[in-house]
Amino acid sequence: MLEIECPSVTPEAVLKASGHVDKFTDLMVKDDKTGTCFRADHLLRDYCNDKLEKDHLTISAEQASELKNVLALLEDLSCQELGLKIKEYGITAPHTKNPLSDPYPFNLMFQTSIGPSGQSPGYMRPETAQGIFVNFRDLYYYNGKKLPFAAAQVGQAFRNEISPRQGPLRVREFTLAEIEHFVDPENKSHPKFSNVAELEFLMFPREAQLSGQSAKKICLGEAVAKGTINNETLGYFIGRVYLFLTKIGIDKNRLRFRQHLANEMAHYAADCWDAEIEASYGWIECVGIADRSAYDLQAHSEKSGVALVAEEKFAEPKEVEQLVITPVKKDLGIAFKGDHKKVVESLEAMKEQEAMAMKATLESKGEVEFYVCTLGKNVTIKKNMVSISKERTKVHQRVFTPSVIEPSFGIGRIMYCLSEHSFSTRPGKAGDEQLGLLSFSPLVAPMKCMVFPLVQNQQFEEGAKVISESLTSIRISHKIDMTGTSIGKRYARSDELGVPFAITVDSDTSVTIRERDSKDQVRVSLKEAASVLSSVAEGKMTWQDVWASFPHHSSE
Repeated sequence: MLEIECPSVTPEAVLKASGHVDKFTDLMVKDDKTGTCFRADHLLRDYCNDKLEKDHLTISAEQASELKNVLALLEDLSCQELGLKIKEYGITAPHTKNPLSDPYPFNLMFQTSIGPSGQSPGYMRPETAQGIFVNFRDLYYYNGKKLPFAAAQVGQAFRNEISPRQGPLRVREFTLAEIEHFVDPENKSHPKFSNVAELEFLMFPREAQLSGQSAKKICLGEAVAKGTINNETLGYFIGRVYLFLTKIGIDKNRLRFRQHLANEMAHYAADCWDAEIEASYGWIECVGIADRSAYDLQAHSEKSGVALVAEEKFAEPKEVEQLVITPVKKDLGIAFKGDHKKVVESLEAMKEQEAMAMKATLESKGEVEFYVCTLGKNVTIKKNMVSISKERTKVHQRVFTPSVIEPSFGIGRIMYCLSEHSFSTRPGKAGDEQLGLLSFSPLVAPMKCMVFPLVQNQQFEEGAKVISESLTSIRISHKIDMTGTSIGKRYARSDELGVPFAITVDSDTSVTIRERDSKDQVRVSLKEAASVLSSVAEGKMTWQDVWASFPHHSSE
């Protein structure tokens, strides 16, 4: 994949083309007396869930069915329908119980101005993807003009959430990691799909959701073969997301892939799935994997007048019927003077349907109004200014707009769920208290190792410093704990921080390495300690390999 880093401040024209300026909104209601704002759909959802959970014994089966139906169709309710439901159920402001205003749209982007004049509007990016789309031509060229290829970006995104809540799950600034995989829309197979085809995990197709069933284990290869998942490339990325999440420590029994319902998907999307992780707040959407078709590149092509396309070279020329648009530059120059180049570019960028409609209007009326996006206005095109026809011709290549498959990772949400899935307690040595434990995998634990001199002794402290220098030289994050606290308390403290290993220096020549979850210990030489830790922390060896290779004794 090609990594790219784009600016956080995005010109309005880019987000106008992508649809964010007009459509990136949530419906908001206000407390009529205090002015406090709430997301209308969240209030309705919370009301329905509370009724179903707390009043399930008192409400009728018909009422329960209606509430479940509202939850299923929540994403599809219009502004007016949402307002009617809020009034019908008598929903009020959560804390004050004051009446609420009618819902109205609120754009979630932070607006700013670019430059000192304040004349050039911009927004803080609500996602990182648009920066990749507008740089498509350079990325395509950099990849040798070959498909498929992917570009990835990790960075901050900004959304002016109406009511941030649930800790790090709904915030106004967050880290996104997004991949845009560009592929030929006529061939969405993937050469590495066989690597993940045998995986079996919890899937929640839309048919199961609509019929009231729960998620069930389905083989990924079968899901693609039956058309449940639209294509191999989408299936490949779903499989890779599953492997990634389970490898870092997400519980596979609390991970499911939910397919978007028809009312949740954008009209242009071919298929969309969310990796949802169950935590204390319920099922949380942490990764979205979507086949966005060719919508994004087409939208930016149409608005900018620059063709964002790919080419397929033919071994032998093919005869095809082709649209030919020939602007008459002399007449356009006379009519539009300095603007004629922008008019020419917009005419040449027309799609077939628009071009043939212009041809028909020119033939019947002699002139037509034509919107030039780079000028931001309509101009009058006359019959003598452009020639439009369809001709049979031999072509040596096919020009097309690529489709894009997009896995989008919410890093903060993944880290939150990982912390919940990794947390547990276990009894202390005396059995009279419960000690916290964060079972982070060595691959993702922020601190890989603690180094403890057994007692406050200069000889052992020197040994600890030698090990620390060795760990630093191979970039293994660690910390030396030379406090006079008992070794048991120091172990408990490192367990609570999620540190997977502890090295105890109790000799001039050798040390013990303790593994957090099992509490088992092995003895290795002072010189070997750092390399053993490095192998385990980087996943080159497992703890079982270490246990089998060195003298050891079982848990404390």
